[in-house]
Amino acid sequence: MKIVVCIRQGLDGDINPFDACAYEAALQIAGSEITLLSMGPEKTKDFLHQLTRRGAKNAVLLSDAAFAGADTLATAYALGLAIKKIKPDMVFCGRQTLVGDTAQTGPMLSVMCDYSLITGVMEIKQIDKNITCMTRTEGEITAALPTLITVERINNLRLPSIRSKTGEIEVWSADDIGADKSKCGLIGSPTRVLKTYENSQGKRKCKFITLSELDEVVTTALAEQSKKLDIKSSGEHKLKKVVIIGENVREFADTISDDICLLTNDDEQKIIDYIVNNKPNAVLWGSDARSKRMAATVAARLGLGLCADCTVLETDGEKLIMYRPALSGSIIAKIESLTKPAMATVRTKDSLNKDVFVAVGYGAKDSLEWVKDLAKKYDAELSSTRKAVDNGIMPYATQVGLTGRSVAPPVYIAVGVSGAVHHIVGMQSSGTVIAINSDKNADIFDYADYGIIEDIGFRI
Repeated sequence: MKIVVCIRQGLDGDINPFDACAYEAALQIAGSEITLLSMGPEKTKDFLHQLTRRGAKNAVLLSDAAFAGADTLATAYALGLAIKKIKPDMVFCGRQTLVGDTAQTGPMLSVMCDYSLITGVMEIKQIDKNITCMTRTEGEITAALPTLITVERINNLRLPSIRSKTGEIEVWSADDIGADKSKCGLIGSPTRVLKTYENSQGKRKCKFITLSELDEVVTTALAEQSKKLDIKSSGEHKLKKVVIIGENVREFADTISDDICLLTNDDEQKIIDYIVNNKPNAVLWGSDARSKRMAATVAARLGLGLCADCTVLETDGEKLIMYRPALSGSIIAKIESLTKPAMATVRTKDSLNKDVFVAVGYGAKDSLEWVKDLAKKYDAELSSTRKAVDNGIMPYATQVGLTGRSVAPPVYIAVGVSGAVHHIVGMQSSGTVIAINSDKNADIFDYADYGIIEDIGFRI
């Protein structure tokens, strides 16, 4: 079984964590012959050399000045040409990087290669002429080979053995893969980052209360059904025609247009035909797994720019300006599309069964039973931070944040949560946020409506 694993080196010099999981998943397949594929400067060879010691046969590095500045579509174009040259049975990608955080490259790449696609893989159950996977949000899915899958954070990449050897590294230029340089790098990228800002979204004015007042605050918040989604009108200028894929993005569309057409996300070809025939100014999608996947594949088929996870939209009546978190949520990027229609996925909340979420942070590791009892008291859904998951305190399915899911319940109670920005981006649209922490200087209080300084472990 010939497998290509797409790898990106993070800003810290290490492998992107989702890509590490994809690599390990490939290594676990008996008889697999793995080629690592990456794009970057020539110095990336040293990074790939070390990674081949984990078990890959060889690696290919796409390195050319023509590739510099590529957005997701231009990246997928170059990687796709390399994959056509390698001709693997399967391609494994991490769900997303922590640099762009878009989760677009994998689905776009499947279109470039004409491979079937499964996203959000939690477990590979069987491989023969097909591959069957359990996914994070869509259950069990089977697809015919050749297939591209995107992998969630489901494992830990093995360390190299003492006797392991490095594999051969080939460096391919744009000419080596027969690339049209007008479709590569910054020139071939249909989206542009206009400006970046420090991310201050989600910050609130915290009122400190006692633990005995918690019941009253929760009861009042539920009664008000507070929804503090930061969706603002862009002003008097509106786009002439906007298509929304799903009713849950209408609030965003209302801020930029008075002429809105609703389509469902159950027929990709129908959406493509509508876009081609009606030429809307913008197309907006939700942030659920199916919508994000289809937005990326439609963008790839039509050669359109796509901006992911937007939290604010603006327009001057001609262009759509999109704002989204990037770099693990630490900055906000202001982006425009050079192609029409402009396309964006917007930050919509999960389908929630509960009005209250109780989040378990690493600081609650010794108080887990108390936190679970608190969740039962309010009939709440348990969620968690990445650090709580990484340390085995809570399962990955509960993780909220950049590498988890986004939620927006009426009440969010964060217990022992430090307030790292990659968690905040997943819960900042919640209604009333209540933070319980023994550290009065914890960052989480900057993003909470109410704060309780309490050592829960001591009380237990």
